[in-house]
Amino acid sequence: MYRISNIYALAAFGTIGGALFGFDISSMSAWIGAPQYLEYFNHPDSNLQGGITASMSAGSFVGAVGSGWLSDHLGRRGSLMVASIVWVIGSALQCSAQNVAHLIVGRVVSGLSIGVTSSQVCVYLAELAPGRIRGRIVGIQQWAIEWGILIMYLISYGCSRGIQGPGAFRLAWGIQGVPGIVLLVALFFFPESPRWLASKERWEECLDTLAMLHSKGNRDDPVVVAEYEEVKEAANIAAQSKDVNFLGLLGKKMWKRTAAGMSVQMWQQLLGGNVAMYYIVYLLSMAGMSGNTALTSSIIQYVIFLVTTGLIIPIVDRIPRRLLLISGAIVCMALHFATAGLMASYGYPVDSVGDNPNLRWVIHGPAAKGVIACSYIFVAVYGLSWAPAGWIYCSEVFPLKYRAKGVGLSAATNWIFNFAIAYFVAPAFTNIVWKTYIIFGVFCFAMTVHIFFTYPETAGRTLEEIDLVFDTNTPPWKTGRLAPNAFQERLEQVKQKKERDFPGASEHEHV
Repeated sequence: MYRISNIYALAAFGTIGGALFGFDISSMSAWIGAPQYLEYFNHPDSNLQGGITASMSAGSFVGAVGSGWLSDHLGRRGSLMVASIVWVIGSALQCSAQNVAHLIVGRVVSGLSIGVTSSQVCVYLAELAPGRIRGRIVGIQQWAIEWGILIMYLISYGCSRGIQGPGAFRLAWGIQGVPGIVLLVALFFFPESPRWLASKERWEECLDTLAMLHSKGNRDDPVVVAEYEEVKEAANIAAQSKDVNFLGLLGKKMWKRTAAGMSVQMWQQLLGGNVAMYYIVYLLSMAGMSGNTALTSSIIQYVIFLVTTGLIIPIVDRIPRRLLLISGAIVCMALHFATAGLMASYGYPVDSVGDNPNLRWVIHGPAAKGVIACSYIFVAVYGLSWAPAGWIYCSEVFPLKYRAKGVGLSAATNWIFNFAIAYFVAPAFTNIVWKTYIIFGVFCFAMTVHIFFTYPETAGRTLEEIDLVFDTNTPPWKTGRLAPNAFQERLEQVKQKKERDFPGASEHEHV
């Protein structure tokens, strides 16, 4: 069967899995203020709305936890096929929702799919892409999420304006199934990950896939031969441990990687992106916007998000990961504190905003414009830094034998905090209002300190070189200065020491 070999084409189709995440985000955020949705579901209060919004994240957490096992047994491609089918089922359940419970079940099922795709698309693309462009290839996953957010929001906007009654949201939620079908069909023409093939000792297929991806089928190309040898050496680790489990991620040589992968996903959520994405309509309503004006302003924010991430992806591999993460956290911290200050100084409490009793704070005039500007700038900074860098970093830090489970656990961390934040923000806007932004500002400060002292630099390294970054005693803030030849020298030193201590060991082990 014909296989797609262009890495950018593979990324474009593969990251439809990310677009599914984006579809589900705006399939809810676009409707929480719409009369068709509110009337049909009996105007859910802030706690119930938080639960509806967060139900997708709950399913995604379960899906992400199980994604490593699924990916290791069925292959990266096979796990994404299963996720595509589950997504279509979830879309059908949401489209046919008769009550809140039915809707929540549909969102949980869709979440199971997103849990798999959000973690394993990163693994799959990281294992297909050459080290020099791995960041931009994996980063396309985040860009696809943003395309999904914008496209679904526009679909929902059109449905809400053109269709009266529940048919409006049913049509929008039914359309969600289309990209899942497209992804399923495309996967039949994808190659399997060469590193997964190596882990199953399918060496001929592994070499053929590497040759197809990097040299148009020439198995003797020096680049192909060099990468094949690296993959073989890394696969020796997996051969020594047939029954890899989650406890291994907490072992002596793995806990730092696990902590980095999990915490970068935790911090991505605690940065406050969900405040801007899930509940932008709430913020705009408190700033005095409603109807078409609020919807149009929401679209502007999603376009900003899309454009900024699109600008950073082509150059993301030229910028240190640590610089993106730390600078993004600092600027976002300042924006959160500025938003809180404006709302506290120029806003005042009310019984309700329009017909929405969940909102009890308003702000008018120039200060309202300042709050909206802060939200727009926040989304721009988020799109330039944490949105792509968080997913890229967690896909890089794990060695082959733990990669699927490690990235799955990292994604599960993202989803459990996504669930918590999605549930928390709706009642927070009702009860503590501007103090919500103070909380997220403090989180940004904490992550800045944590990243500086614990995250090694991974940009521009092969996945095998990153293994050595974590195994050296170099302080994380100095790892960006390690020259490429330092990795080879370190590898040779380790091999020589093992050969002296355990003759023949270097033929079977790789550190």
